[in-house]
Amino acid sequence: MTSVAGIIRRHQEEIIRRWFEQAAQAASARGLDAPEFKNIMPVYVASLADEEGAPGALAHARRAHVETHVAARLRQGFNVAEVIEEFAILGRCIASMWANASPEARPSALDVERLFTELHAASTAVSELFSRHLLEDEQTEKRYLRLLQKVASEALVEGDAASLRDHLKDVLELIIEAMGAQSGAVLLYEAEGERLVTAAAAGLASDQLEHYAASMNPASFPGRVAAAGEETSSVLDAETASLEVSPPLRQSGLRSLLGVRLPPHRALVGIMYVGLAEVREFTAREKGRLLSLGQQLSVHLDNAKLYENLREKIEALQAERALREHFVSVLAHDLRGPLSAAKSGAQLLMRHPERLDQRRDLAMRIDRNIERTDRMVRDLLDANRIQGGQRLPLRLDMCDLGGVAQEVVEELIALHGDRFVLHSEERVRGIWSAEELRRALWNLGSNAIKYGAAAEPITFTVTRAGDRARASVHNRGPVLAPADQEQIFKPFTRTHSAQGGPSKGWGLGLTLVWGCAQAHGGTVSVQSDAATGTTFSLELPLDARPYQPREP
Repeated sequence: MTSVAGIIRRHQEEIIRRWFEQAAQAASARGLDAPEFKNIMPVYVASLADEEGAPGALAHARRAHVETHVAARLRQGFNVAEVIEEFAILGRCIASMWANASPEARPSALDVERLFTELHAASTAVSELFSRHLLEDEQTEKRYLRLLQKVASEALVEGDAASLRDHLKDVLELIIEAMGAQSGAVLLYEAEGERLVTAAAAGLASDQLEHYAASMNPASFPGRVAAAGEETSSVLDAETASLEVSPPLRQSGLRSLLGVRLPPHRALVGIMYVGLAEVREFTAREKGRLLSLGQQLSVHLDNAKLYENLREKIEALQAERALREHFVSVLAHDLRGPLSAAKSGAQLLMRHPERLDQRRDLAMRIDRNIERTDRMVRDLLDANRIQGGQRLPLRLDMCDLGGVAQEVVEELIALHGDRFVLHSEERVRGIWSAEELRRALWNLGSNAIKYGAAAEPITFTVTRAGDRARASVHNRGPVLAPADQEQIFKPFTRTHSAQGGPSKGWGLGLTLVWGCAQAHGGTVSVQSDAATGTTFSLELPLDARPYQPREP
């Protein structure tokens, strides 16, 4: 009667051949690409052949072979059932060697039992090794999640609105270490250009990848990652991939890429990917780990965005508070002047009522100061209305824009001297509010006096083109910065140069000009440069009636 060990020695090549064929078919049936099967199994089978005469003597060596085999299968993405099945296939392949043999050529029942006891021990070892690996892997993942949390928290504590983005490289290096990768990058989504721009890169080719931007085209690797949702996307070989891969990646020595969307659900924030310097498939565990790390990173990016928005709102509230305090002080000063003058005049008249007919100039001065105060209050209420998103109410009638401009210029000349010039086409007429147009042009002229060059003329121009009329005021002097031009029509806003200059004001004049244009269905714009000076232009439709709100 022959032994199991002897049969294995005589048929070892045939056993390995059959095992390879059946194991490959089982892997293919589970959707796995053909892994490297001829790694440690021939050595394991050879150790079974050496058992004759000394059962169990090589148990320790075989345990080491099983551990090596399991480690290789983990890297290839096998699960525990698939590896146990490989040892079951091996048992069937060995038993097939004596299936058709005569009773004398078959091993004893005790010898066969010893073989399957050994294979069962190998399967038990596989289960133990997988459990231990999963536990260690889980602990490792928790460790890296804690480290990532620590880095992100430190970034927020520093108080800089962009601190998390500055620390993205530190976070990315942790993720690369956790994944056992050689490179990685985080690309953040820019909605304005509908593109993904590298915010951080680490490892191989990090210098070349730092300023890389990618389109959202699904034919590109970043675009496919962004469209993948809660699934990972991978490239087996970046050098030969049919997907569009950035030149720095193709030339970096990186081969296999794995990417994840940030976050898996909700609005796109960006993507993250890692790269290996070898060509191989990523395991299910590696994909799960990158998804977990990506979800954690998405939370920190969301927190950073919320923190940045909160800081901006706090700064805006602080600026608004300072502006209101300044406005109240200016308001008190400006209103006190005309009210004090009116009060003094009234008291003088009350002390000498018999001289009322002789002091008509004093009565007129009181009336002017009260009217001036009323104008200030009206301007304040109208600016508050505009800030609240309401339109200025208009009393529309046929009026001549050139005539309104002429009245404003004459009043300004009486107050400030002969610096004002008017160029007006004839009969620029329309259905407008003469009162609002007068206030708008007065504010533009007063603004030019305050901030324009003192020795230069201020020019009013009134023209008509088709169904539109235009009134513009031009002056030379300091140029308005682009940032000031964007903010200048907002209520209670004064430019940086105005805040540092001698001229004081409420910052309402240009807001009221904007409100006048909007109420008429028109626009107001500003153009300012060193070569041509500063020009404010008020453009109106010839008939403002269609632009008025309907009566409820």
